[in-house]
Amino acid sequence: MKRISIYILLLVTTLNACTKLDEELFTQVPVGEFGKDDQQINALVGSIYSTLKLNGIDWDTYITMSGLASDMIAIPGFKGGDWSEPMYKETMRHTWTASSSGFNDCYFQPSANISLCNQIYYQINISQGMDPALKGRILAEIRGVRAFWYYILIDLYGNVPIVTDFLDQSQPATKSRAEVYNFIVKELNEVKDQLRKDVATPASYGKFTRGAAYTLLAKMYLNATIWNPAGGAKWEEAVAACDSVINMPYQLEAWKTNFVPNNHISREAILSAAFKAGGSGRQNMIAFNTLHYFDPIALGLTLAPWNGIAANPDYVKSFDTTDTRYHGSFLIGPMRDPATGEIIMTAHGRPLIHTVDMTMHDLGPDGWGWINQEEGARIYKWDFEPGLSSTMENDFHIFRLADVYLMKAEALLRNGHSSAEALPLVNAIRTRGLPNDLYTSVTLEDVYNERRFELAWEGFTRQDMIRFGKFLDARPPFKPYISDAKYLLFPIPQAARDANPKLAQNPGY
Repeated sequence: MKRISIYILLLVTTLNACTKLDEELFTQVPVGEFGKDDQQINALVGSIYSTLKLNGIDWDTYITMSGLASDMIAIPGFKGGDWSEPMYKETMRHTWTASSSGFNDCYFQPSANISLCNQIYYQINISQGMDPALKGRILAEIRGVRAFWYYILIDLYGNVPIVTDFLDQSQPATKSRAEVYNFIVKELNEVKDQLRKDVATPASYGKFTRGAAYTLLAKMYLNATIWNPAGGAKWEEAVAACDSVINMPYQLEAWKTNFVPNNHISREAILSAAFKAGGSGRQNMIAFNTLHYFDPIALGLTLAPWNGIAANPDYVKSFDTTDTRYHGSFLIGPMRDPATGEIIMTAHGRPLIHTVDMTMHDLGPDGWGWINQEEGARIYKWDFEPGLSSTMENDFHIFRLADVYLMKAEALLRNGHSSAEALPLVNAIRTRGLPNDLYTSVTLEDVYNERRFELAWEGFTRQDMIRFGKFLDARPPFKPYISDAKYLLFPIPQAARDANPKLAQNPGY
C-alpha cells in the first residue's frame, strides 16, 4: 500500500511590528507538524494578508477602475499618446462591454484571492500541530479576509459564484447578488467574536480583527437596499455595527497621520494593506502612477513616474479651497525647480502647472480627444517621502474610523433620526479640515459631500454615488449624458465566461 505524504508549501516571510511582509524562500512542512512555531504560522497566513495589497491606486486595481467609473478619477489620455488605452475612455464614458479589458483584473484578482483563502483555510484546518484556540482564531481571520473579497465582488459585479471548498474542482455556477449578500453577512456574524479584540495595537495592525468585521458588517448593512433589496433596509443594524467599532479603542487622529510614510502608527486605522518601500511583490505605486515625469524635480524625489492618474475636475471643485483636505488630497499649481525657482517646462514646452481643469483637444466624432500632459490635479494624499526612489512606505488604510462615523451619521438620517443625533459625528470629521465652518445641522446631502471631502481617492466614491442615486448622472465633458442602469454593475468578463460556461452575464450585457 502506498504511503502518501502531504506537505504544506510555505512562502516563508519575515514580519516586523508593522506587518511589512518580505518574501524570502520556499520550504515544505508535513501537515501533521505544521503550526508548531510562529514562523510557520506567519508564513502561511501572511500570504492571505498579502492579498490586501491589491487595495491601492495602481493602473489596474479595482480602486482605480471604480474611481474612473465614478467622478473621482479622470484619465482622458495625454498628448503624445500616454494612458490612451481604450479601457480608460470606456470606463469614464460608461461604454464598456463584457470584452473590455479594464474589468478583467477587477474580477480575476479578487477571485484568485478567494481561492487562496480557501486553500490556506484547508491547509490550516487539517493541521494537527496548532494550538486549538489559535487555530480557531486564524481560521476566523481567513474567513474574514475572504468575506472582504466577496464584498468587493458583490459591489462591482453583484452576481458571482460562492466557493468555499478548496477540494471542489467543479466549475461553480453564478449565485444571485442577494445570495452573496446573505453569505457575506452570515460569515461575518459567525466569525466576528472569534477574532482578536486587541484592536488599534501594533500586534493586531494589518490583521482582520473584530473591528474590521464590524466595519465590514456596517458596509453590508448600509448598502443592503442596493445589494439585497428584498431583505429590506438595515439602517439600525448599520448603526449598531458602527457603535461596536466606535466603542473599541480606535481614535480619530490628526488627519495627515493617516497618510504619512509611517502611517501604521494611526489609531484610526481599522484594516490596512501594509506596504514596504522598495519591497518585493505588489507595493504602493501611487507616486509612479500619478506624478508627471518632471514632478520629482520640484518634490525632491528621484523616481521616474508615468504621468497618469488625475482627479476629475468636478470632484476637486466640490471642495472648499480653505479645507485642509483640499491641498492635502490634490497636487495643484506650478511645479518649480528648487535650484532656480522657475516653473519647470514640460517636454512639449509648456509650463508644468497642474490645473484643476482639463481641456480636450483634437476631438473625434465621439467628442473625445487628448489633454496636455500637465493638466489635472494629482494624488497628494499620501505624503511622498523626500528622496523617494521607488515604491512608497505609506500603508493604505482600507477602513478608517472616520468612515465609520460618517456611515453611522448616514444610517441615522436615513432611518428618520434627527439631525441633532448625526451632527456631532459629521462635525467630528469636518473639524479636521474646516474647524471654523462646522455644520449647525446636517442633511443626507451634507453627509454625502463630507464623505467626498474625507475619503477622496480611498475607493468609496462609486459605491457612495450609487447609494445616493448619483452614479448614472451626466458628467460633462467626459460623459455628457445619463447612463443606462446596466452600468450600475460591471459585466462578468467574457474571458471568465469562456472559461466557465456556468457563469451568467449581468443584465444588459
